[in-house]
Amino acid sequence: MRCDIDLGLTGDRPALLDLTELLATRLLVQGNSGSGKSHLLRRLLEQSAGYVQQAIIDPEGDFASLAERYGHVVVEADGDDAALQRVAARVRVHRVSVVLTLDNLDADGQMRAAAAFLGGLFDADREHWYPVLVAVDEAQLFAPAAAGEVSDEARRLSLGAMTNLMCRGRKRGLAGVIATQRLAKLAKNVAAEASNFLMGRTFLDIDMARAADLLGMERRQAETFRDLPRGQFVGLGPALSRRPMTIAVGATETVSRAAAPGLLPLPSDIEDARALILTPEPRGEAPPVRRQPKPAPVQDVLSQLASYRPPAPSEEPEGDALDPAERDAIIAEVMHSVITDADAGTCTPATLYQDFTVRCRIRRIRGEALSLPEFKRRLAVARAEGGSEVSDGSGWEKAQEIAAGLPDDLAGLFLVVARAAIEGAPCPTDAALAEAYGTSSGGRARRMLAFLEERGAIVTRRDLRGAPIIAVPDLGAETAPGAPQPAAGGLRRRLG
Repeated sequence: MRCDIDLGLTGDRPALLDLTELLATRLLVQGNSGSGKSHLLRRLLEQSAGYVQQAIIDPEGDFASLAERYGHVVVEADGDDAALQRVAARVRVHRVSVVLTLDNLDADGQMRAAAAFLGGLFDADREHWYPVLVAVDEAQLFAPAAAGEVSDEARRLSLGAMTNLMCRGRKRGLAGVIATQRLAKLAKNVAAEASNFLMGRTFLDIDMARAADLLGMERRQAETFRDLPRGQFVGLGPALSRRPMTIAVGATETVSRAAAPGLLPLPSDIEDARALILTPEPRGEAPPVRRQPKPAPVQDVLSQLASYRPPAPSEEPEGDALDPAERDAIIAEVMHSVITDADAGTCTPATLYQDFTVRCRIRRIRGEALSLPEFKRRLAVARAEGGSEVSDGSGWEKAQEIAAGLPDDLAGLFLVVARAAIEGAPCPTDAALAEAYGTSSGGRARRMLAFLEERGAIVTRRDLRGAPIIAVPDLGAETAPGAPQPAAGGLRRRLG
């Protein structure tokens, strides 16, 4: 089914974009500051708001005004990445259109917040893979081509999330629409995944040449990008046109609150201007108060729920405090109830942590029962133990030390393999590995095994029957052979 939205005019005809095709092929918008890039994004979002769910990564707070007209929920990032992941998970479940504003954070915080939010969208359960238009303004901030002043970890997280959005997001219903001021500053592996392009006014030779290459134009035609007026773009792609066409973007119903004002006349009758700016303030007079940004007009229910924290123990009556041993016993009981839930095997650690904190509040556990890293560590150990003790205690203790040095999401996967190796049990099945990783995809779990092997934590091999075996060198142990692969058996018969 074709669904056309109106971007403006191309000549004297409407410039139509096939929204259905866009969801499958992604879009890259490029234009120097002042070219009308954000205006184009706003037009696209307004025209498609009634047809598809939208999630907007907004580093400058420009798109919060969509909430008043189209009902988007404004989520103000405050540096709590775990909360943003939970919000993103609920966004996919409830199919709510949102604007994630990052203007209150520094560059490092913006990258981490965007990575957390995009990760939450990407890791949604399969039954919630509804189509979502994910628009990222100033994409060069989140997928930079080169290292900048931000930390390496923040850049790695953000670039990985953007790569997942553009490279692997289509199967999960995520359609990336990214806008950038400079193609040269945007990571090539992110830009290369777009099949539709809208190129606006550009002045630097390197950006003009790259834009011309993406549009299939000759290098000598690249100069035309300098002559484009504000609000005009050259478009190409399966959702737009098979040949480059010039589009004059139409008007929008909402405006950015950060839009620069026009020229204003200067005051003509300032008396003693020198004294006004240079005279010291009288003693006792308070310095001018910095104006705080106005709160968003829409109540952000999702953000409030995600950022809720129980009151600290010191804020509640001391007489009701639990004995430490009793508190630990309740936490262990709640932890067990979360893990043994029927759906726990396919839930991410962040989702289970949310369930854990709610259950702790029900049991009157004050304050933060467990931090997210500590919860992930206990979850990994519990999933690997599977409700029974490991026979070789010393080897299991060493395995937990190794797991502590691995990324949080891989610790559980490693411990499941390590336990099987310690006990000489058969190599875990794909389903068991997927459950340990918190996914329903066996293929994804196998890819994580390959990552563990690259780090030297495990070594995988197959016996003569084609049965998989996983060794853990640091433990000096390996699993028994698992179920042989059918393909391997066929190969053996041919060789025989």
